[in-house]
Formats: sequence, C-alpha cells, structure tokens
Amino acid sequence: MKTLVLINPNSSEQTTASMVALAEHEAGGRARITGISNAGAPALLTTPAEIEAATAGVIELGVTAAAEGAAALVVAAFSDPGLSELRKRVDIPVVGIAESAYLAAAEGKRRFGIATITPDSGLLEFFAQKARAMGLSSLFSGTQVTQGNPADLLGWPAQLDAALGEAVRRAVTEDKARAVIIGGGPLSASALRLQPHFDIPLIVPVLAATRAALVSIGAGEVTGSGRSLSRHCY
Repeated sequence: MKTLVLINPNSSEQTTASMVALAEHEAGGRARITGISNAGAPALLTTPAEIEAATAGVIELGVTAAAEGAAALVVAAFSDPGLSELRKRVDIPVVGIAESAYLAAAEGKRRFGIATITPDSGLLEFFAQKARAMGLSSLFSGTQVTQGNPADLLGWPAQLDAALGEAVRRAVTEDKARAVIIGGGPLSASALRLQPHFDIPLIVPVLAATRAALVSIGAGEVTGSGRSLSRHCY
C-alpha cells in the first residue's frame, strides 16, 4: 500500500494526530497515512515570520520522507509553507492544504471566502495573493477573522465553534460567499462540528488535500467519505 506523508509545519503533535485521523477517514484504506510534526516550529503559526521560520523544517522533512519511500506529500498548514520548493526538490506529488481548498471551494465557479482565527494582516494578504496567483481572484470574496486570541480559542472548542460560526455567517451575509474555507489545519474538527448549522459547504483543507493526493498517486477518485463526516464538508 502506498504511503501519503502529512507534514504538519507546526510542532503540535495533537494537531498532527487530529489531521492524520481526518486524512485516514478520507483515504478509506486506499493509502497509508503517516504524520510528522515540525519539531523546531511554534505550536501554532500565526504570522508570516513564523511561517517563514518553519519553512526550512518542512522542506527537510519532505525531502527525507520522499527519500524514504513516500508516494506523495501533504503540506498541512494553510499557508502552504515550502510547497513550491518541495515540488522542485522531490519527484513525487506534493499538495498543499490551502491550494487544494481553494480549488475545491471554487468548484463550478462558485464564489468562496475564508473564515480563520489568525488576524495578522500579512497572512490575510497572503490569502488574497494566493487567489490571484491561482487565477481565482474574481471568485474570492475575502477573509473573515474571529474575535479573540487564536491560542485561547484553540483551547476551548465551544468558544472556537462560536467564533468561527460567526465568521462564517459574516462571509455568507456580508461577502455573499457560497462556500467557505475553514482556514487552518487545527480548525478541521470545528469545521465538521459547524457544518450541520450551514446550508453551504464548509471546505476542510485537510480533506481536500488528502483527496487531491490520493488522485495524484492513482488511487482513483474518492467518492467523498469526507462528506459523510458531516453533511456538506469537502
């Protein structure tokens, strides 16, 4: 069985385990999922400087995983750190959770936005720049950010769900988004809990990237086991 290696660019083993569990569910036995954390990075990446500092570790982990026989790599931070460099350095498919989520959200030329917990202006500009680079700026409605300290929200699921839910509602009512990406690997579980409260798809980047990685290694189209986690989640 082929192995997909999920690289968590931050150092949180708990986050890595959570994302691996989601990827395993999506894979449905079509591939083995292995997760690795970036031990030298912070537990949460919230600024461009932190992301830049984590990039070298992501590249090193990816190059090592490829040399050890990985069939594909998933870069599992919403800023896709090291994605382009890894694609130059290894001869296996490399997918990023942000890139995959944008493509899933824009399916059918759907207007889409992002809801996230990181208010850094440089990071928010990165999200808009990503849409422009992918030719999706005409469909991108913008980013809505939660209120409160990101680290504190992650420690309290009920508060996180309330804050993210409000951000999604603003994306829908103010920005007219018809799909909303929940921007960040650590937010995946919250996205799944929130989906039953919304009629539009909430895009879970880890699920979107896992699906893309499976297709890239010839595992065939995945029929959407991720959607069975919650009614519309991609």
